[in-house]
Amino acid sequence: MTWALWGFALLGCSLASASGVYRLDDALGLASEFDGIGALSGGGATSRLLVNYPEPYRSQILDYLFKPNFAAALQILKVEIGGDAQSTDGTEPSHMHYEDDENYFRGYEWWLMKEAKKRNPNIKLIGLPWAFPGWVGRGENWPYDYPDVTAYYIVSWIIGAKRFHDLDIDYIGIWNERSFSSKYIKVLRKTMDRVGLRKVGIIAADGEWDIANEMLVDPYLNDSVEIVGAHYPGTKTVPSALQTKKKLWASEDYSTFNDEVGAGCWARILNQNFVNGKMTSTIAWNLVASYYEDLPFGRCGLMTAQEPWSGHYTVNPPIWITAHTTHFTQPGWYYLQADGHLEKGGSYVALTDRQGNLTIIIETMTHDHSKCIRPLLSPYFVSPQKATFHLKGSFSKLKSLHTWYSKLEFNSPNSTLFQSLGPINVSEGVLTLNLGLDEVYTLTTLTAGFEKPFPDPPASQPFPSDYKDDFNIRNPPFSEAPNFADQTGVFEYFVNVSDPGEHVFTLRQVVTQRPITWVTESEHPISIIGNYKWVNLTITCDIYIESNDGGAFIAGRVNKGGIYAKAAKGIFFWVFPDGTYRVTGDLGGEEVLMKGLSGVRAKAWHTLTLILTGTNASGMLNGNPLWANVTITDPGNGWAAIGTHTFEFTQFDNFHVQAN
Repeated sequence: MTWALWGFALLGCSLASASGVYRLDDALGLASEFDGIGALSGGGATSRLLVNYPEPYRSQILDYLFKPNFAAALQILKVEIGGDAQSTDGTEPSHMHYEDDENYFRGYEWWLMKEAKKRNPNIKLIGLPWAFPGWVGRGENWPYDYPDVTAYYIVSWIIGAKRFHDLDIDYIGIWNERSFSSKYIKVLRKTMDRVGLRKVGIIAADGEWDIANEMLVDPYLNDSVEIVGAHYPGTKTVPSALQTKKKLWASEDYSTFNDEVGAGCWARILNQNFVNGKMTSTIAWNLVASYYEDLPFGRCGLMTAQEPWSGHYTVNPPIWITAHTTHFTQPGWYYLQADGHLEKGGSYVALTDRQGNLTIIIETMTHDHSKCIRPLLSPYFVSPQKATFHLKGSFSKLKSLHTWYSKLEFNSPNSTLFQSLGPINVSEGVLTLNLGLDEVYTLTTLTAGFEKPFPDPPASQPFPSDYKDDFNIRNPPFSEAPNFADQTGVFEYFVNVSDPGEHVFTLRQVVTQRPITWVTESEHPISIIGNYKWVNLTITCDIYIESNDGGAFIAGRVNKGGIYAKAAKGIFFWVFPDGTYRVTGDLGGEEVLMKGLSGVRAKAWHTLTLILTGTNASGMLNGNPLWANVTITDPGNGWAAIGTHTFEFTQFDNFHVQAN
């Protein structure tokens, strides 16, 4: 928008015929306290590739997400409490794989929370489990039969965050989008109180609003819950939730491809979750799309960072939509009492710090340009309009407001994103704007600075066609090897203290009991890597089966992951400690293409090689041909992978993939 057009729009000379008048008056009393805008890492493994970025690009991405007054400037970070099971785009490791095991350095969520706190010491932290290690359920796929055990497991995570990382967790959830147990919630509250965690609030139940009905008839449950959190509420709440008198949050929302439509979705719900639903916080799934794009819900993050091998990342439009709110408000501000609906469609919210500062955020997102992935958006219409705001109470003497503007374009790549338009005059407490379509305005008394973004990152590059990892790292900064994305099970760096040879440092599958799952997942642990477009490739890897009940595989052209990993097809080369091998066209092992004897035994290293060329597949064992001339037609492309037959200890070393 040019300066000339800006002035024209403010004066209201001709662009809009419809007019609406809106009163903003803190003397009428304030509405709800604002709790902040946030995003979610996990649910699952959505930040997997971020940790592998080289500097300075990794720090730049973190700055775009968390640094105040820079870009997204997020005020809340919610993370998955890893449960060793598939939770959307991968598995995240638990701090307690086994009942007698505690390790508070697994995964990357500890690191991410510390990096967020480093940039914004005031950011609020939330933990929520999607799955639980199998021992928590005592053999059942259910976390509530032994509520004291589950509470102990969760409280251990909270205490570990403080003890090992000096992180104070502000809120804890129950079980993402699954059944809640009133008994467990009360046990968790009592357990936290007993160990000195009274300040940690419980958010429940991270699904529908139905917990509110039970809270209204169970005073002990009501006392245990601090925040009623719902997922994808469609900007609406229900009477029972309002009747609890608790704070209401959209504790997970957005989940939409991060182009202009995704930005339109985000702009609309950031305002309308409060305007329509009285929700005082909105948390986006997910924080950053840092997982292979061909996994489910690719690029459904506020920004994209899925190429650590190249350093390339993209600051997508939702980042700048977030800034319209987070740069000019803080948790602890209050919404003004106002209807919030614009006469010709769109919405506005106004917030104050009760110290004389005022921020107004206006959005005019049209229906087709602001559809979120869920729920279905009912038809509505937005028209260009004139909006006149009467500033009353302590705002009546304001002479000007600083203005920031975004305009989402859908017929060209030239969207205007978070542009400063300078101060505008307020005449005798009256401000008039002409509002177009798919726009966001922020009008504020704050003069928050805005630093210039970083130079463009390196250009996008495909995953390296010749990739090796010998896992020879004595003190790894993270528990998982770069670029491997676990889809079932957990694959961690391992040290063989008894191995005198070349296999001292390996990668080991460590989950030995089926977890309490969030989705129906494979019985076969698998970790994928590489380029989904790969067709012709040679994969070589050393394997070490630790028990006589196990088995291991390498695979190519793996075509599914995430919540669909159980149905993955590809070419899977399995070996078993009974001396047999099998070639299958699926992870489930039902489509057998060839089988025979191999001589493989447990507790010995063997080298597997899988060669895929066009429609032909062949395999080698320890450098010698084992099988050949298997015809393959589908799938035609996919990732490389390693994995095990069941949940058992198995080691991998000297992984090498060559694609052409």
